[in-house]
Amino acid sequence: MTLVAEHLFLPGRVENVSLTLRSGEITAICGPNGAGKSSLIVALAGLLPPVTGRVLLGASDLAQVQARERARAIGYLPQASEAAWDISVETLVGLGRLPWQAAPLHRAHASAAEDAAVIERAIRAMDLDALRRRPLSRLSGGERARAMLARVLAGDPRWLLADEPLASLDLAHGVRLLAGLRAQAAAGVGVVMVVHDLAMAMNHADRVVVLDHRRIVADGAPEQALAKAVIAEVWGVAAHWLGEAGSRALVVG
Repeated sequence: MTLVAEHLFLPGRVENVSLTLRSGEITAICGPNGAGKSSLIVALAGLLPPVTGRVLLGASDLAQVQARERARAIGYLPQASEAAWDISVETLVGLGRLPWQAAPLHRAHASAAEDAAVIERAIRAMDLDALRRRPLSRLSGGERARAMLARVLAGDPRWLLADEPLASLDLAHGVRLLAGLRAQAAAGVGVVMVVHDLAMAMNHADRVVVLDHRRIVADGAPEQALAKAVIAEVWGVAAHWLGEAGSRALVVG
């Protein structure tokens, strides 16, 4: 299934942005501050209607898709996630199953046992087993970020859209998250994430979309989209890459 943006225009946010995203790939959205990255990913999630243009989920206009169906198809993790109650990690992750519960379109093979299994997988994927009964108020910033992402994973979405998911994670959990996202893509999920770490995008994304001044200025394989000429033009920094594919380092200066 594809997720398509057609000529999206949100004044002061994105201007005439078009792209086709494919399931089974990790797409990194990069660009300087204020380039429109977060606005684009929110629009792709169907949470920010464009003034003109549209987003298509497969052949369906996302604006016409029912909220519950959209929530099943697209999991969205914002930069800053808040919880209204000081619930446990396990309860928070369980909220990710709400789009699949008590609804006429509930999958015939779904059950309480399946819901429990999906929640368990999400908890383990984010290394939260030891924290499952801890209230959110007693979590560190990184632990809280992992719990919020586990809630999204528990929704079993076909598309996972995340705005800077690595920002609060330490090295070990960042590596584990990237491995988990790769596993999601291998299972057919479309993964789209905003990242500032260009080396992460170079080494772990299948595709990189670079925004500048609210428009797409590069789109393609990481080696092309993050070529030193693009980095110099967009970020105003002289830099070059060292190392082999999959383990490149960005050297500035």
